[in-house]
Amino acid sequence: MRETTLAPSQLIYPLFICEGRRQRVPIKSMPGVFRLSRDLAVKEAKAAAKLGIPAVALFPALPDRVKDRVATESLNPRGLLPTTVNAIKQAVPELAVVTDVAMDPYSSDGHDGYVEKGRILNDRSVEILCGMALCQAEAGADMVAPSDMMDGRVGAIRRVLDGSGFTEVGILSYAAKYCSAFYGPFRDALDSAPRSGDKKTYQMDPANRREALREVRLDVAEGADIVMVKPALPYLDVIADVRREVAVPVAAYQVSGEYAMIMAAAKAGWLDEKAAMLETLTAIRRAGADMILTYFARRAAEVLGG
Repeated sequence: MRETTLAPSQLIYPLFICEGRRQRVPIKSMPGVFRLSRDLAVKEAKAAAKLGIPAVALFPALPDRVKDRVATESLNPRGLLPTTVNAIKQAVPELAVVTDVAMDPYSSDGHDGYVEKGRILNDRSVEILCGMALCQAEAGADMVAPSDMMDGRVGAIRRVLDGSGFTEVGILSYAAKYCSAFYGPFRDALDSAPRSGDKKTYQMDPANRREALREVRLDVAEGADIVMVKPALPYLDVIADVRREVAVPVAAYQVSGEYAMIMAAAKAGWLDEKAAMLETLTAIRRAGADMILTYFARRAAEVLGG
């Protein structure tokens, strides 16, 4: 009689990657989550695939010495992200690799777009993002995921990928990404908080619901293969709206703050971690998400598979 199913095949596992070898660096605000060097990221990817998780999403944590205003490092084919993509695809070819397309991990300003005189320049940002997406595709990424919320970037990335022969590389668009308080631990994990200002000029106002549908329609028209709502649990109504609006698959991101709250409450003895994990993931699925990016992916897959 159960109406909503939850399975490992519906999960995408975000991994934070860092330089070095045999590096497993704890993230204080996200208990049980680590920055992993390339070799350990490959091991984690293999473990995920064995559990039936079909995809990982990679996020690089880079030292300040390689960051600049135009995200030059994002175009380096021998950089941390491209070489990790290649290593995972060599080791686990059946596992899909999703790569983040945004300037903030590479930018000395810490913003998702190019900053000039305190303003984000949309079109200049899109040019940089297109180069980044192409570099990731050349490394072997199965799907690029623009998370920047710049206008027109999905169509521009699609044209660049198609024009370079990467017609089968998909685009998972962060179509409705809200300017949320729940991203704090993620920025701690990547050391990517804005050096000045905030992201309210390009991320969505949490008070807006109809705007999400407009953003989603635009991205689908530009060629997005999957659209995503981020965060997930505080925006279940938006997920449901988007599911009714579009025919493409809908993803939702159970973000770092959502994860951290459950883990902190469980550590204090106020919540059952396993039960809360499964209930929240089921709620996101019930709202209409076809797939969920979650830091609980490996743990949930172990429970569901058992």
